[in-house]
Amino acid sequence: MRQQPRGDSRGILDPRRLLRDVRFRRRLPAAALRPYVEHYWLIDWELAEPFEQRVLPHPAVNVVFQRGGDGRETAEVAGVGRELFRITLTGTGGVSGVQFRPGGFRPFWRRPVAGLTGGRRPLAAGVVAGRRPCAGTDDERCAALDDLLLAWGPRPDPSTVEAMALAEEIRVDRGVLRVDDLARRHGTTTRRLQRLFLDQVGVGPKWVIRRYRVQEAIEQAAGGPVDWAALAGDLGYADQAHLVREFTAAIGISPTAYARSLSRPASVR
Repeated sequence: MRQQPRGDSRGILDPRRLLRDVRFRRRLPAAALRPYVEHYWLIDWELAEPFEQRVLPHPAVNVVFQRGGDGRETAEVAGVGRELFRITLTGTGGVSGVQFRPGGFRPFWRRPVAGLTGGRRPLAAGVVAGRRPCAGTDDERCAALDDLLLAWGPRPDPSTVEAMALAEEIRVDRGVLRVDDLARRHGTTTRRLQRLFLDQVGVGPKWVIRRYRVQEAIEQAAGGPVDWAALAGDLGYADQAHLVREFTAAIGISPTAYARSLSRPASVR
């Protein structure tokens, strides 16, 4: 079992600016929740000027609590986002979020997760039940999230376990490039994997493969100079042009333009 949350910046555009301009940290949930929850993410800000953050979402559901400058909290379930997510933070506020593992929200939701994909909906007041996950110290906020999720009473099944394992395999193994290859590796069919992922994860396995590969390309670009032709081959693209097209479609600018944007002074962003 993990003892620390993941430290990568996959999906976060311009992670250095995020860490500079707001307080961002990750925490692990209670041990009983770790089979389902990737991490909690906490953000607090006190800004003199608006701050825009862009994220290319993971193939995962998030539950998000936000505290505004007036102290009021809102709560919502965010399904897997297909498009680039943008949010502009102003003034003072905070967020406490739960990023589930791909497939990990199904035991809490208890119905096909594809119904949430691409959308956001308010979390029922009865689920929150007076808890305030954006109030107090980090430990208190995480304890409130633990309490809420444990009270929700997740109901796992073998399909959930299988979907989470397959999604994790896609994330960590660059050799997973095609759905039919993944199906053969596990002695099943592409159609069954499609049904399984839509029900448990919310998107199909091909989408998960491509999203993780684009996220890795973004992370590589943020880390320094990149040999794009070599990276395209490593990530399973037919050639550099295919990577460039998919990267550009995902975040709106080309890989080289994104890499250049990271080196500009903050005043000209």
